[in-house]
Amino acid sequence: MKSTGQNPTLSIVIPCYNEQEALPIFYKEITQVLAQMALPYALLFVNDGSNDKTLSILRDFAEKDSHVKYLSFSRNFGKEAAMYAGLSYANGDYVAVMDADMQDPPSLLPDMMEILRGGEYDCVAARRVNRNGEPPIRSWFARQFYKLFATISDADIVDGARDFRLMKRKMADAIVSLKEYNRFSKGIFGWVGFRTCWLPYENVARAAGETKWSFWKLLKYAIDGIINFSEVPLKIASWWGMGFSGFSFLMLVFIVLRRLVFGDPVAGWASTICVIIFVGGIQLLSAGIVGQYIAKVYAEVKNRPRYIISEENLRAEEQTDGPQT
Repeated sequence: MKSTGQNPTLSIVIPCYNEQEALPIFYKEITQVLAQMALPYALLFVNDGSNDKTLSILRDFAEKDSHVKYLSFSRNFGKEAAMYAGLSYANGDYVAVMDADMQDPPSLLPDMMEILRGGEYDCVAARRVNRNGEPPIRSWFARQFYKLFATISDADIVDGARDFRLMKRKMADAIVSLKEYNRFSKGIFGWVGFRTCWLPYENVARAAGETKWSFWKLLKYAIDGIINFSEVPLKIASWWGMGFSGFSFLMLVFIVLRRLVFGDPVAGWASTICVIIFVGGIQLLSAGIVGQYIAKVYAEVKNRPRYIISEENLRAEEQTDGPQT
């Protein structure tokens, strides 16, 4: 969807994975909000290999409404791939990214657009001011992650940041220009820079369906984000190596001097085993940290596609001004 001159266009990217229950609710809400905004728009749904009726629902939307476009992956490639694909195909003057589960309220879009059109900012990003409804342990770990990430990374990311944001064309192009296979969009959004306004809102529960993010998936995602945007873990492994080398040298000097001065036999078999196990654990941990970075490099150099599209309904140069029902 290209600009129509004086009237800017809006593309909204919506990654979907098994969202058959939430999609009808989301579609009804988003179309009502967009009708009020009175802008030419396109809804670009990205079906991330869903195994429910998500794709058939998107086909039905597209048949009834020419604003609806969709990409369908050949399998589940992950939300990061879905967002990248959507941003790659979106061509509006303004581009938004949001989830279909209604945890990214469509009602915020008019305020986000008003801020952007004011000219001071290039992006308006939503952030939750609370985590009501989430398990306390999950919320605690999430807050610690944001604190840690802000400390060790050069990417701008704040506590409660969502992928939900509205940005100008130039920022969307900058994000797409980063071709890395291992993507962590929250970090990428901050790394590319641009002037960002953070829009706070109260946490909203899912409209329907179940979350696809278990605690362990979130933990893995957090580790991936740290590895993708920080070299601090590698530096920590190096510091451990230098520290234990120095400690080992001092202990060696101590044992030799004790043997020469006191003539005592070396004792303490249990403590020796404990030290060996401890140092061995540190070595394995350090090797694991290095291995994580090597695995990332391995994935990058294979240069495999980030996603494979099995079906789509995109038609070039198509532009409409209202829903076709």
